[in-house]
Amino acid sequence: MDRRDFIGKAGCVAVAFGTAAGFVDGQEKPPQAAPPPPPPKPKRYKIEIEIFEARPDTWCHKKGDRFAYPADWGKLCPWLRASLNEFVRLLENGVTLPWKYEGTPYEKVIDPEGVTTEYVRCPDPTSNLVAKIARTRI
Repeated sequence: MDRRDFIGKAGCVAVAFGTAAGFVDGQEKPPQAAPPPPPPKPKRYKIEIEIFEARPDTWCHKKGDRFAYPADWGKLCPWLRASLNEFVRLLENGVTLPWKYEGTPYEKVIDPEGVTTEYVRCPDPTSNLVAKIARTRI
């Protein structure tokens, strides 16, 4: 069997070559679709981490300590860093978590055009440490 005969009789293969759409050798090709618009420029953020609460005798961080992300990421305790990781990733990619903790010391600021905050507790049961993540749109 000749290759062209085979392609002409094989319906699913013929679709891939355009014969089912009415385009045969020598005829005009289908018009090309317009290219998609370029993706929007991603928003840029500055992320800062502040130790919001800590026991006075804690071994790793003191209340008021501040860290810039990503420059100071390695200076954070590994336990705290593990807790912060997913929150920082979400915030740096523009996600805003909906809970607000209204009426508590951890009440969040949610401002898509400015500063957004999130609070994260360290899993070390002896530290009583809470970090505040502040995202500022640049």
